[in-house]
Amino acid sequence: MTTAQQTTDKQTIENTLRTLCKKEISQCTAEELYGGLLCLTQDMAAKRVSTEGKKKLYYISAEFLIGKLLSNNLINLGIFDQVKELLAQNGKSLSEIEEIEPEPSLGNGGLGRLAACFLDSIATLGLNGDGIGLNYHFGLFKQVFSNNLQQETPNPWMDNPSWLTKTEVSYPISFKNFTLNSRLYDIQVTGYNNRTNKLHLFDVESVDENLVSGDSITFDKENVPKNLTLFLYPDDSDEAGHLLRIYQQYFMVSNAARLILDECTAKGCNLYDLPDYAAIQINDTHPTMVIPELIRLLMERGMDMDSAIEVVSKTCAYTNHTILAEALEKWPISYLKQCVPQLVPIIEILDDRIRRRFENEDVAIIDRGDRVHMAHIDIHYGFAVNGVAALHTDILKNNELNAFYQLYPEKFSNKTNGITFRRWLLHCNPKLTALITELIGDSYRQDASQLEKLWEFQDDEKVLNRLMAIKKENKQALADYVQEKQGLVLDADSVFDIQVKRLHEYKRQQLNALYLIHEYLEIKRGKRPAAPVTAIFGAKAAPAYTIAKDIIHLILCLQELTENDPEVSPWLRVVMVENYNVTLAEKLIPACDISEQISLASKEASGTGNMKFMLNGAVTLGTDDGANVEIHELVGNENIYIFGDSSEEVIKRYHEASYCSKDYYEKDEELKEAVDFMISETMLEIGSKEHLVRLYNELLNKDWFMTFPDFKDYVKTKNQALTDHQDKKAWAKKMLKNISQAGYFSSDRTIEEYNRDIWKL
Repeated sequence: MTTAQQTTDKQTIENTLRTLCKKEISQCTAEELYGGLLCLTQDMAAKRVSTEGKKKLYYISAEFLIGKLLSNNLINLGIFDQVKELLAQNGKSLSEIEEIEPEPSLGNGGLGRLAACFLDSIATLGLNGDGIGLNYHFGLFKQVFSNNLQQETPNPWMDNPSWLTKTEVSYPISFKNFTLNSRLYDIQVTGYNNRTNKLHLFDVESVDENLVSGDSITFDKENVPKNLTLFLYPDDSDEAGHLLRIYQQYFMVSNAARLILDECTAKGCNLYDLPDYAAIQINDTHPTMVIPELIRLLMERGMDMDSAIEVVSKTCAYTNHTILAEALEKWPISYLKQCVPQLVPIIEILDDRIRRRFENEDVAIIDRGDRVHMAHIDIHYGFAVNGVAALHTDILKNNELNAFYQLYPEKFSNKTNGITFRRWLLHCNPKLTALITELIGDSYRQDASQLEKLWEFQDDEKVLNRLMAIKKENKQALADYVQEKQGLVLDADSVFDIQVKRLHEYKRQQLNALYLIHEYLEIKRGKRPAAPVTAIFGAKAAPAYTIAKDIIHLILCLQELTENDPEVSPWLRVVMVENYNVTLAEKLIPACDISEQISLASKEASGTGNMKFMLNGAVTLGTDDGANVEIHELVGNENIYIFGDSSEEVIKRYHEASYCSKDYYEKDEELKEAVDFMISETMLEIGSKEHLVRLYNELLNKDWFMTFPDFKDYVKTKNQALTDHQDKKAWAKKMLKNISQAGYFSSDRTIEEYNRDIWKL
């Protein structure tokens, strides 16, 4: 179905909206118009639902960070321009209406945002595929800053009207000591000029939001019937938290498995031919229990175990998103016995079969400590395993999962992540979109490789000047927004250096902070930087991740320090935006000059923020890690700033256990000065001694993610980028090169590869 086939003119939209709102558009409140537009888009999207395709993809994920949906749906349905114009003619602003829409609290970081981009691309390519997850009422949390510390409060989002549609689908899900009834809610997923798919979100009918009181996110973690779908990733610093995670995961996959079997049998599947009807993508290890649960349900329906294992092994595929141990889940089998004892005999049999085939203890499912390795289930009993960037996949093959690669080389492949350009260009950067369309036409909207044509304008000064002017306008828009929301005045003429992502030590916000301390001290000594810099951060730290929260505290202290120092603030400002989410990302990314992608080499599987920044004309400052490697290859040395140790060096250092942070601290005076400043009188007057001293000791005595070895090179490379930014024409060329090469990172390309090599829909 194309836009031409389903053109909706402005008059039709006006008549429909007037009917829905029961008054003239000019007389409607923004709230009324939001409700009317929501109904309008839902009705249009419903007409594009298709049953085409015998085989269906089921993408199971703990997170779907979908962002606000109104404008994205208007774009995908082909009516954005008509609606915006219609509203303007009636004295109304689409952007004001967007402000009313709550952002769904269904994800946290890159994992969830990737899943959202993938659903968009699956629908855009006309593929038969739905997402399956949980309907979290309060999400991760809403971040509030108080006394330069992160505070966590609930983040409710289920307003009326809502994109959620209650269905008649419900299942009894049994645990050891109780049974819970589920309820399925659907959110429409609109493809660009194509079909509408679904995001299936299961909720528990007995959930009770009153279990959470006031602004706290604490609740009775043992009252599972009432708490199961309240929060994404509930605090797992104790046993009750671990058990709740297992309850959540099993609830998600048991519902998913039942829905899949019901949908397939309704289409004529006899269960033995399930792989002809379904492809199940396991997004990281959170949904792994779908494998033993499907085996159990197939046996319950009369299939013998051998056949059930064979069927499931041909149906499930696994995406690995990280080599970090914390994300490669390992559950004590005693925990599974407490929550889902029905799965334990199946998991034990799966493990026994592997032990009979292979002597290597490293590939066992249940280790000698009686822990169940979820990734091992996925690899042994799935038909495909993929990494998400070329470097990441090589590390999986050669290091982290080498023992498995030796057994199943045919299962492994790379599927470099991507982003949907509909949201990350068309929606969030309309001025740049208009310029690109003027220069090369609009075919890039569906074929992102067309962006390469932009490089033909590399010597066109008018184009380069317009590119810089658009960047300046976007920076000013961000400055206005930050002033309105947080009362901070930003200088749009300064270099906007931005690091926004989940707060984790391996992403190394602490390295950025040490650079800022170094520059602060340099300015105090009379040495000014090449250009005024505004360092912008956005990140949430998991509630139980103490060091991550300490890093946020350090950044907020630096914000206060630079803000109140008239000698420093004209040259250096530090800003941390509150409650970083998709909505904020849509404002930050178009405004960025330098994109901070500074994870410790080998630790970032891919990154997708790097792709969004690149697409919007930011130049990457980063390590040769994740998809930075592929960006580097595409844009060349002169259009990216790479620093730091290589992944090979880092992996070797871990292997040899040879790293000692104090050695670097004692040998580098500038590093020592920056680290010591964290606990100086100046900082302690602003911040908390407890938090600053703890972070200081962590870096000095541990520094697990090797901040110190890269410090000197980071300072040098970043300062070079700031110097280069002063040559506006040369910098505009760098911007243009990055935009022109961003087409490779379209999630449409990624999904085409998944479908070609894995799903075969």
